Amino acid sequence: MTETAQQGTGPVGRGVRLPRTARRAQLLTAAQEVFVANGYHAAAMDEIAERAGVSKPVLYQHFPGKLELYLALLETHVDQLTRQVREAIESTHDNKQRVHAAVAAYFDFVADGQAFRLVFESDLRSEPAVQEAVQRSTSAAIEAITETITADAGLDEERARLLAVGLVGLSQVTARFWLDAGRQVPRDEAISLISTLAWKGIGGGFPLQPH
Repeated sequence: MTETAQQGTGPVGRGVRLPRTARRAQLLTAAQEVFVANGYHAAAMDEIAERAGVSKPVLYQHFPGKLELYLALLETHVDQLTRQVREAIESTHDNKQRVHAAVAAYFDFVADGQAFRLVFESDLRSEPAVQEAVQRSTSAAIEAITETITADAGLDEERARLLAVGLVGLSQVTARFWLDAGRQVPRDEAISLISTLAWKGIGGGFPLQPH
């Protein structure tokens, strides 16, 4: 299925015939740039259409309003984070490496500052649909980790879920701090530090050193 943008002399993209899925991806990319730069409330559909190089009617063919466009973009990134965490947990049967991979999944996600800020720093967090999407991402990651801990560590579901919440919270908060602090610690070293803390605890992973 294809659609054609309105003809004109504007930015690249006008008058270019694209498959519907390709046009949708183009619009989401443009919307992300505008939402991250301006925030949801200050973003304008006019600016998004101009950034994408299409007319407003073409934009509205795909998304009936700004909220629907924002939610589509948010869902894309929520699904991405959920997939990255689940793939990390399923990538190995070595639990120490699973912890490392789960932490790395969050660091990799926040390293794309635009996606991370849309999910975790939205100025639309009071919107129920936004809250639901973000919570779904967190819950899916917790459930994936809970299943692994329950199966491999012999813990009951309640205790396994508590540990999973701890790992997700630790990974998310430290990755966000790492990004906001300007990535002063190299990525691989930061992931190693946090995954070691999560795997062994402060006492086991970082014993007191003699002076």
